[in-house]
Amino acid sequence: MKTRILKIVTPVWHMLPRQFRETGLAARIRKQFIPPPHAVSHPEPIVITQQPVTPEPVAELAAATPAADTQNIAEHIQAWQDRFTARHDYQQDPALPLPHLLKSAICTEQVMRSETFQYWTVRMGDRPGHMHRKIWEWAFIVQALKERGMLQAGQLGLGFAVGTEPLTALFAAHGASIVATDLFTEEAQAKGWVESTQHANGFEAINQRNLCDEKELHRLVEFKFADMNNISEELHGKFDFLWSSCAFEHLGSIEHGKNFVYNAMHCLKPGGFAIHTTEFNLSSDEDTVDSGATVLFRKRDIQEIINTLQAQGHQIAIDWDEGDGYADGHVDLAPYIQDTHLRLQIEKYVVTSIGLIVQKAL
Repeated sequence: MKTRILKIVTPVWHMLPRQFRETGLAARIRKQFIPPPHAVSHPEPIVITQQPVTPEPVAELAAATPAADTQNIAEHIQAWQDRFTARHDYQQDPALPLPHLLKSAICTEQVMRSETFQYWTVRMGDRPGHMHRKIWEWAFIVQALKERGMLQAGQLGLGFAVGTEPLTALFAAHGASIVATDLFTEEAQAKGWVESTQHANGFEAINQRNLCDEKELHRLVEFKFADMNNISEELHGKFDFLWSSCAFEHLGSIEHGKNFVYNAMHCLKPGGFAIHTTEFNLSSDEDTVDSGATVLFRKRDIQEIINTLQAQGHQIAIDWDEGDGYADGHVDLAPYIQDTHLRLQIEKYVVTSIGLIVQKAL
């Protein structure tokens, strides 16, 4: 009987609002039916600082909740959930180890619960087991660079639209030198990024989680303003690696996002690595949001990016697995709770994150 209840309660538990899960009643239910998550071992001691995940930007929140057509939105979200089938409870069954080298991939619960991604989750100051796509993006970028030998002294990296993300400070803590860029403050404010705390206005923004010694940060990091739609030639050919985290979907259109990915390759040395994450439309390979403050890339858009990069001689491979865990099937509806947040609603679409790993032609 308890086993049957466990199968029902466990997948639902992580979809409940945090406010309820912190009540006394919820604590008794958890103690009775929900076993503790698997312990995560770390190669070095870590202090959890419980930094909150940066919320979805205000521009995206506005796009996510149009006043009209609410019923149509609900029907589209339900149709996607009806097509989805959860086959694994990754909280109960340990996720498989990651492959030796990550490849381009869609955000999934299985990878998010892996020991490696949980290590980076805690290293960046969040709580273990937090199923949030933003954390997946950061862990994806840092792991892809770490396993390719980029996060060490002597390597020079370029970050686009770094905002207040923890990656710049984390990379500097590993010894890499970084040129961190973001929009001019006036442009960021016009797009709503300053109010949403997504914009970086100098050193005070990039080490909010205290991941790097301040002296080392100022020694290793140079901050510049940059326009991703018009990358300066002074950045060309200088960098061992570069990255952007959920940034090129905010360039005005799908075409602008594609062009950024292609143009950013000019900034790398031969054999260098580009790691990007962006919005991925799980609902449709036809309809999408293709212009505006936040655009949603379809599978065919990502495939076109891959084909173009390969035609230019660059190396990129992808795993199209969309996941089969309970958290993969949960859609966080606007306004977002941000707890179980691997999938979310933007307009009528179910959206997640996708990561791209590209090596420049030698």
